[in-house]
Amino acid sequence: MLALLAAQNPEPELQAALDRLRSGARTVVTGQQVGLFGGAALIPYKAATAIAHAAEAARHGMPHQPIFWLATEDHDFAEIDHLVLPDRRELVKLHYDAAPEHPVPVGGIVLTEAILPLVEQAQSLLAWSEPGAWLADAYRPGVTLAAAFRSFYARLFARHGLLILDPSGREAHREGAPVLRAAIERADELHQALLHRTRELEAAGYHAQVAVGERSSLLFLIDSATGARMALRRTAASADESSVNQPGGSWQAGRLTLTTAELLAILDSEPERISPSALLRPVFQDFILPNSAYVGGPAEIAYFAQTAVLFEKILGRITPILPRLSATVIDAPTAALLTRYDLAPERVIGADPDALTQSLAARSMSIETKQKLASAGNALDRELAALTEHLTAMDHNLGRSASVSASKMRYQMNRLRRMAANFQLQREGSIARDAGAICRSIFPNRAPQERIMAAATLFSLAGVEFVDRLVREVADANSGHNPEHSPEHSPGHRLLWL
Repeated sequence: MLALLAAQNPEPELQAALDRLRSGARTVVTGQQVGLFGGAALIPYKAATAIAHAAEAARHGMPHQPIFWLATEDHDFAEIDHLVLPDRRELVKLHYDAAPEHPVPVGGIVLTEAILPLVEQAQSLLAWSEPGAWLADAYRPGVTLAAAFRSFYARLFARHGLLILDPSGREAHREGAPVLRAAIERADELHQALLHRTRELEAAGYHAQVAVGERSSLLFLIDSATGARMALRRTAASADESSVNQPGGSWQAGRLTLTTAELLAILDSEPERISPSALLRPVFQDFILPNSAYVGGPAEIAYFAQTAVLFEKILGRITPILPRLSATVIDAPTAALLTRYDLAPERVIGADPDALTQSLAARSMSIETKQKLASAGNALDRELAALTEHLTAMDHNLGRSASVSASKMRYQMNRLRRMAANFQLQREGSIARDAGAICRSIFPNRAPQERIMAAATLFSLAGVEFVDRLVREVADANSGHNPEHSPEHSPGHRLLWL
């Protein structure tokens, strides 16, 4: 694996990282699908987390090397063929329309001329920035998605010694063949273990991240003619088939039927055609790398609740999984708007844009109007509570009627507040624009920023040196520093003010 890593990471800045591995350093691994223009902000958050944990281990006398694993064998093109970039008053979705004819591993997809107008649009939306120039260099016709993605992140993280690994070729699959062989030869045993673990999770009130079908397996087969990635399934008769006629039963991949012996022959001669599923991938990567920990997001951590049984049965151990950095970046224009409206970012995360607009309008009303509405509302609540209590003491039914009437009066009071806020909105058209700008920045498309904001946007706002800050944020958390976080969102969620 060292030879493959050296071939894929030829930059002079990475020679020290390769030397560490040659000297016996262990690894901290993270990874992601290869997306359009570097994908979302959560990707550099993952890389920074792996870098910080490896450095922390080294400080304690245990040399470790961070590695970013490119999930190039995934075939869900619709997950990675788009990117969202902010314009002045909207979020613009860039979409690469050159979809492959078959569901092939996305890493090997070669970019066509269709990428050029998207590159031009991305650069105009990012204005001029060094990361924008890197994107143009990386995403060119004739280059694979894997190579483009790697080129962009190699430039961002080379100073921190991050090695990037594309495991889709023959060499990595040959090294990981024992894991793939176990998934073939022990398919029924592993399937039953996963079914049992899934039942345990559901009985404990948890949702299984990956559905385990009746005849599903942990493997895909790459078609030798089309390159399509096809799910390998056990045939319905496998459990009853004679060990003499078909030892190990048979398999289905699309319209193709294979015996276990034929599948093992493919593994021996063309191992790159046998591809691990999302559940098996962590086991596969930990077999070919000296891995001490994996860095993942919430969904990947949930995967490990199921994957743990595969670790135990195939490797006889379980690799720890560490949560990646989770953050919301507050840029200078957004910070100014938050200050203007005396609004905490926590109020925006998860907020409905229309409700936030109403809230900002209410905050923009004159002090006198706010005081009069508050005074009237408090007096009404106080008097209605006292009256309802008094009438309830007289008669239960009378008290119930009083409670219903009081609710109607409070509704009308709230309606009056909304009317006053709407009047303020009409007087100040900028309020709705400001609310939209805040939501687009902090909670775009009503989703966590780190899943929507492009990594390229992050670095065009803060500069490439923002990588250093991300690594420090993780290091501060490791050292026990109490970071600024958003308690209403997640205990480990960071607010990063630019």
